[in-house]
Formats: sequence, C-alpha cells, structure tokens
Amino acid sequence: MFDLMPIAFKNVNQLWAYILTETLKQLGLTCAIICPGSRSTPLAVAFAQQAPEIEAISILDERSAAFFALGQAKATGRPVAVVCTSGTAGANFFPAVIEASYSRVPLLVLTTDRPPELRDCHSGQTIDQLRLYGNYPNWQAELALPSADRGMLAYLRQMVIHSWETTQIPTKGPVHLNIPFRDPLAPVPDGTDLSFLQSHFHPEDFFAGIANITQCPMPHAQCPIPKEWKQCDRGIIIAGVAQPQQPQEYCRAIAQLSQTLKWPVLAEGLSPLRNYAELNPCLISTYDLILRNQQLAKQLAPQMVIQIGEMPTSKELRSWIDTTQPQRWVIDNSNQNLDPLHGRTTHLRMSVEQFFWGDEEMGRWGDGERISPNHPTTPPPYPSHTSPSSPDYLRQWCAAEAQVRTAIEQTMGNMEELFEGKAAWLISQTLPPGTPLFIANSMPVRDVEFFWKPNNLKVRSYFNRGANGIDGTLSTALGIAHRQQSSVMLTGDLALLHDTNGFLIRNKFVGHLTIVLINNNGGGIFEMLPIAKFEPPFEEFFGTPQDIDFAQLCATYNVQHELINSWEQLQQKLNPLPTTGIRVLELQTNRKVDAKWRQEKLRKFATDIVI
Repeated sequence: MFDLMPIAFKNVNQLWAYILTETLKQLGLTCAIICPGSRSTPLAVAFAQQAPEIEAISILDERSAAFFALGQAKATGRPVAVVCTSGTAGANFFPAVIEASYSRVPLLVLTTDRPPELRDCHSGQTIDQLRLYGNYPNWQAELALPSADRGMLAYLRQMVIHSWETTQIPTKGPVHLNIPFRDPLAPVPDGTDLSFLQSHFHPEDFFAGIANITQCPMPHAQCPIPKEWKQCDRGIIIAGVAQPQQPQEYCRAIAQLSQTLKWPVLAEGLSPLRNYAELNPCLISTYDLILRNQQLAKQLAPQMVIQIGEMPTSKELRSWIDTTQPQRWVIDNSNQNLDPLHGRTTHLRMSVEQFFWGDEEMGRWGDGERISPNHPTTPPPYPSHTSPSSPDYLRQWCAAEAQVRTAIEQTMGNMEELFEGKAAWLISQTLPPGTPLFIANSMPVRDVEFFWKPNNLKVRSYFNRGANGIDGTLSTALGIAHRQQSSVMLTGDLALLHDTNGFLIRNKFVGHLTIVLINNNGGGIFEMLPIAKFEPPFEEFFGTPQDIDFAQLCATYNVQHELINSWEQLQQKLNPLPTTGIRVLELQTNRKVDAKWRQEKLRKFATDIVI
C-alpha cells in the first residue's frame, strides 16, 4: 500500500525528489551515498525519508564518497547512488566514474545543479556540469526542471528507470544524471497548490510494474567449443583480472574448458581461480617466474591462446605473448577491446559459462574419473598430477609449476625478515574462508601476482584495475567491507596516504576492515623502473618518501593501530578477524632492500628447473 510521503506535499522540488527516490527504491536501490551541500537538499531529504529500505550514508569528501559507493557496488553487484551539490563537488566524483567505467561497476551518479538561468552569469558554485564525465558514463542526461505535471512526473519515472537499467545493460558501468533545482531547496512551501495529488495521483498505479522490469536477463545461449581448439595440443588458457558475482561457477566453467582441451590455465593473482584451486588440476600460478627463464619461454611457446577477461598484470607474460604471436581468442561479454597487444585476436562476446558442455566434450584425468561442473574432483596440492595420456605440452607446464612453486614455498617458509612480498604469500594461506580482500595497486598487486599461493579458501579478491590508480583505495575497501563479512585490505603507504579522508567514514561504517599496511616510506613500484638508477632526481620525485608516523595518523582518526614485528604476529592478527571497527597492521620494510631482492631473486626461481 503506497502513501505519498508528507514531505512530497511541501513543494515541487520535494515532490520531484520523492518520485525519483521512490522509483529507485522500487527498482531495488538499497544504498545512497549523500555528500553535504545546499543544492542537493531536496534529494538528501528524500533519500533520508526512504530509510530503512534505502540506507542513506553521509560522507564529507566527494572523491571518497564516490569510491565508497564503487566499493559497495563491487561487493553487492547492484547499482549504488552517489549524490552531490553543484559546482566542483561533482568533479571530485570523476576518478571513481572512470574506474567504474573501466571496471564495469554499476554506479548511479546524481549531481544537482543550478537552473539554466543561473548558469554562465557568475552565480556562485556553478560550473558546466553537462557531460561532466566525458564519454565515460554508459549514459548521461540532464533532467528537466521539477514540475508537478502528471506527464512530467511520468517522464521523471521513465528517465530514472532507464538510468537504472543502463548501469547494468548491455555492460555494467556508471550513469550520470544532472538534476537542476530552483529555490526553495528546503522542504518549505513554494506557493504551488499540490492538493490535487490527494485525489488525482495514485502511487499504487504510478509505480506499478517497476519491480518487474528491473530484472533484465542477458541472453545466455550456449555455444559449442570450436573444433580448432580441440585439435590443438599446444594451447593455453589465460584467466585474467576478474571479479565475477558467482566466482565458483566462473571457476568451474574455466576448469571444464581446461579439462576438455587439456590445456593449462595461467591464472592471474587477481583471478578467483587461485582461491578455488581444487577445481582445476592444471592451474599455473608461477608463469611470471617461469617465463623469466628464456629457454623455458621458448620451449613453452603456444600455438593458441584463450584469454578470459582482461590480460593479467604480468609484463613477462605480455612480452612473451607479443613475441610468440600465437592465434588468440578473448572471451568476454563486453563490447570493449581487451587486446592491448594488437595480435591475431578474435573477440568472442560471451561469458565463459556459456560454452556448451556435451558428454562427448567431458575430458578425463589420469585416474579416469569424470569431472563435472557440479562435482569436481580434488587435485593434488600442485598441478604435477597429469595422466600418461596428457599432452607433453601440458605435462611440461605442470612440471614447471610444481618445481617453481616448491622453490617459492621453501624460500618464503624460511624467511624471517619483513620482506614485503611475503605478506601476499602469507595472507593467501591465513585468511578465514570467504574473506573479502581489497588489493591496492602498484607493488601489492604485483606481489600477489608473484607470490599468491593457490588455495581453497574462496577468498573474494577486489581491486581497482580499471584505470589502475591509487586514488580512492581506502574508501573503496571500506565500501566493499560495509555490511559484509570482516574484510582485509593490502596496501602500500602512498596508496593509503592518498586517501586518508576515507577514515572519515569510520562513524558510518558497519562491519570490520583490517588494513595490512606495507610501509616502505615511498613508492616501491618505481624502484623496479630504469629511473631508479638516476639519483637525483629519483628519490624526491619518484620515491617520494612522506615520513609519516602512522600511529599518530591513526590516533587522529580514532583508528586502531598496531606495529607488526614478526610473521607469526601477523598470522595471529589475521585469523580470526575482529567483527567491528577499522584496524591498521603496519609492517615497516626497506624499500631499496626489497627491490634489490626482487631484481636478484625473481629470475632465479626458474633457473634450474627441468621439464
């Protein structure tokens, strides 16, 4: 039973805002992030009135707010609204809009604005907000000025419905609505007679059917596996960066493609495959290290490559593919170009789950037991278990993986010093099952690529690998953790410092986030680049040490801080995790020593292996 909220009778702006927010509620919106400001008053009031169905969260910093919304949308898979006032406020949403576009995250961006007569005349807090985000939104429009006309209210309803759908179809991403309001902005009478609504406006009819059109399933026609794949015995599957809403089904589909073709699966550190390792007996996690051995790289050159999703982070892998120039297919259900190497590539605009699995396509492993999508067998700890009938190429990959993985385990297991790369290795074996983990850009994401050990913990990895920036790191992680299972973030010091305003969310945050902070006092990623040999200007302009006392910083925001002095201490703090609050676990490392270790050791893991 619908009743018009009393607030809707105050003035035309409030009626307009009520129709907008009620439509979003009917569509399924559950979270709206509201930044403070005057011009957005009608929307802020209307969203606040929609509680508890829509949780309205006030966040001071617009950049932080947009990334928090991005994190919430990543975690839930549903659109999240973010609202701001006029002027430069909306410009601060821009980095998150870009990331949402490239990462395919549904984000509904609502910027409020002054009416047309107050633009281009030096009225305060007014900028050109039309097409503010360029071509990044899936769709963008400016709404008409609020009106109590029944036809205009129907127009508003339809524009909101279209905006909601377009955040998700045909590809998930951001949508921008610019929303002008005239004064009065507060819910006070504006002289408009709205009494006709009592007898002529029927909410039950007006909002009827909205919920039925929010579920817009994409076609999932199944497709057979191409014969040319089946006929190739030197093929690989590359599982790239992915954040699927159903990770187990995604991993099963790739595992079955692998078993059908008898091709190894090179799994990016940010792929869910590394956290569902039992599903895939031929999972290769050390490819970056294997390919540093030039002889092995030549020996393992593929004829065909299936790339699922985006290309992994590894420069070694990209260079190898570029050099060997195999025939390639990219499986991804977006309309984007996912081949930065510009090779002989065919894009298959579908999901890997869409391949048809007929009985004739079910492969067998060495024990003769059939592997089905719903009942996978459990492989040995490392993919060295291949049958005599397995192709030599597959056995070679699995043998290399087993030997390099053993070398990593021995090296890391015996390491007592606080080398930052070991944090990723340790976390991969320590977290409680199903833990959401946000991995920051720069060195953490690369250490995950190098050292993340395949496991069966079903960790849910999240990341901002669309534009690969360090902005919004903390806020995104908090958005992911909000009202979810206790979560963890792995970050360096610069990425955290770039977004310390995210700590302002602490009083609105529900849940727990543990921040594993690798503090090497600067940008460790730049130590790996040729510019590191040039001093000056390297340290001042690239290393950029900030010399921050993180204990004091955390105290400022009333956030718990603890200095970690041993790996045993870190393990104890990561399992079990607290259930509430924000906590920083700081590991102080030596940036230059760690960079030297990587430069010397990474290429040696595969030096002496025999396949």
